[in-house]
Amino acid sequence: MLQAVGQDVSRETCDRLECHRTLLKKWNPAINLVAPSTIDESWSRHIVDSAQVFAAMPTQARSWLDFGTGGGFPGVVCAILAAELSPHVKFTFVESDKRKCAFLSTVLRETGVSGTVLAERIESLQPRNADVVSARAVAALPELLNYAAPHLAPGGVCLFPKGARVDDEIDAARAYFRFKLERRPSITDSNAVILVLGEIERV
Repeated sequence: MLQAVGQDVSRETCDRLECHRTLLKKWNPAINLVAPSTIDESWSRHIVDSAQVFAAMPTQARSWLDFGTGGGFPGVVCAILAAELSPHVKFTFVESDKRKCAFLSTVLRETGVSGTVLAERIESLQPRNADVVSARAVAALPELLNYAAPHLAPGGVCLFPKGARVDDEIDAARAYFRFKLERRPSITDSNAVILVLGEIERV
């Protein structure tokens, strides 16, 4: 199913994604990484949903910052794909819950994928100069852009999966920011899109 988002990957990468999913099932009852109702559909609901964020990455990107990584979505899935397809990209995952940070560190160790896990609140993070900032189900778009703006490198982009109320969020964000916007349809939810935002400036 990864081919549906343009990702033709090796058996090793598929095994790493499956390892991530196995650990998710094991840890979820204790620390609620994702909604329990989505566990049985975790390949499409979480893995493929995150893989399509990776597919939107600019080819020139070298550093990726993921906010509120939680169960590893989209950041760790993107890092697993990048280990094969874009090994030059360095990943940083920001997660304030230390139990979830322990989970993320376990996934990275078990899959052999590189990445830095920061047990910090987004608001206290020092500027990271990232080429890509991503976040899934963290906050509404105006708040996300407020978080992301200090951390973007010149020419950097934000990759944000959004659901049915995306138009309302875009309208609200335009009261505070100017930005270049591209919408990519989601292949996992007909009501969802991946927003690709660049040239972000405060109004």
